[in-house]
Amino acid sequence: MPDVAGAGEEPPLALVTGGHRRLGGRIAAALAGAGYRLALHGSHDVVPDPDVEQALRVSGAHWHGFVADFEQPGAAQKLMAAVAEHFGGAPDLLVNSAAIFGQDRLDTVTEDDLMRHYRVNAAAPVLLSRAMVEAAAKSDLRDRAIINILDQRLVHPHGDQLAYTLSKQALEGFTRLAARELAGQGIRVNAVAPGLTIATEHYEGGQMARLAAMMPLRRLPEPAQIAEAVLYLARADAVTGQVIAVDGGAHMESYARDFLHL
Repeated sequence: MPDVAGAGEEPPLALVTGGHRRLGGRIAAALAGAGYRLALHGSHDVVPDPDVEQALRVSGAHWHGFVADFEQPGAAQKLMAAVAEHFGGAPDLLVNSAAIFGQDRLDTVTEDDLMRHYRVNAAAPVLLSRAMVEAAAKSDLRDRAIINILDQRLVHPHGDQLAYTLSKQALEGFTRLAARELAGQGIRVNAVAPGLTIATEHYEGGQMARLAAMMPLRRLPEPAQIAEAVLYLARADAVTGQVIAVDGGAHMESYARDFLHL
């Protein structure tokens, strides 16, 4: 997929869930810089983070925000319908970045924890992908891509954030399954598995530097590097069913706890 549309063609359209803030916002900003129109999703609002807003302004990208709470039945399908109606067709690229995570473990996780995480982190991407396929069937045949945002921990899972981890494992399985199912329709399905990238307010001063030293490459990934991996997969028209880890090599190690607790 080219960075910009050819003469007389509209730029490609990307739907990025969770695309107004944090890592999803950085991915959206990179796509804007590459010439995409953007449908940005938020669960309760779509006010971009300041750095995302600046990137959108500098790029001059055409973007529109859509609110959808994936904990509510039918929200994913309604979101895709709203995007297709607003932009006049299905997205060329779907980036499933929105996610929730708690601090549960096996001895504390509840049924509600499990189902909430599954609805947002696994079921919504599956249903959005299905809705994209259905919307794309009404459009001209063209290369389209789905990119799921996973997590480096899936190679060596630990007991922290159990509901989150299980839901991301389901999304990883869907990535491989959907890649096979949709290849014949010209839709590629891949994933990016980031390591620790943007610290939350729960991290202590100096903790990120200590964690960087624990990575095989002695560094943590930058958000821009994860966005570069998304851009590569968006354009790589001979690649499907792949997971790219952008994590300083963390997926090669087994950590006893979530990084927050190390």
